[in-house]
Amino acid sequence: MTRIAAHRGGAALWPENSLLAFRNAITLGSDLLELDVHLARDGGVAVIHDATVERTTDGRGAVGALTAADLRGLRLRGPDGTLTTERVPMLDEVLEAAAASPVRLLIEVKGPAGGVRYDGLEEKILAALVSAGLGERATLMAFNPDVIARVRSLAPRARTTLLVARGAVERAGARPEATVDWAVAAGVTDVGLEHTLVDEHVAAAARAAKLLLGVWTVNDEVAMRRALALGVDIMTTDRPDIAKRLLRGDA
Repeated sequence: MTRIAAHRGGAALWPENSLLAFRNAITLGSDLLELDVHLARDGGVAVIHDATVERTTDGRGAVGALTAADLRGLRLRGPDGTLTTERVPMLDEVLEAAAASPVRLLIEVKGPAGGVRYDGLEEKILAALVSAGLGERATLMAFNPDVIARVRSLAPRARTTLLVARGAVERAGARPEATVDWAVAAGVTDVGLEHTLVDEHVAAAARAAKLLLGVWTVNDEVAMRRALALGVDIMTTDRPDIAKRLLRGDA
């Protein structure tokens, strides 16, 4: 059965990547929490999507130029852009919120710029998961194959996802099914595709390769119903409330 992942905790409902969003997504019954992590200047692992803070907070600058204390002091914006009382959380705070529930985690490992890794971020994420006792409930994801390779070298048994956007497929002049080959070559356990890439052929290729198939970011009911009909393993959405309702078969 398809499992529902709350994208950034449910970015259309609450301030994205906030403790409020993650706690509410758990209460809603989301199967997984999807979150993004960057490395702060002092080594803190910050839960925030962008490499800079302007879009989602009242601050300015690059995440990597700010300390954990700096980031914790920033107020997050809600879905409508207004400032809230929520603050940028650190990874350990999100893991603490998740630990008391059965929810699983999709952790996207971000970088300071396109194609660049934060040196040492993978080690810090894995150590935090072990400390929280959540290593078996987490999957580490990245668009960057170098991040995947680093995670696999540190924790060969960890679940990993290669993320692929439609633009990457188009730039390569490839068919969507090629994404499964890329994932197999990367040695991952899962493949996470922009949802418009996935059709019956891609789904069948993922099953044949014994990869879990995830799709993102699926926000309208028509696209959700299509993903469910294709039997994807994980559907990531900003509207986990709608997705859970459709999964239950409610009108």
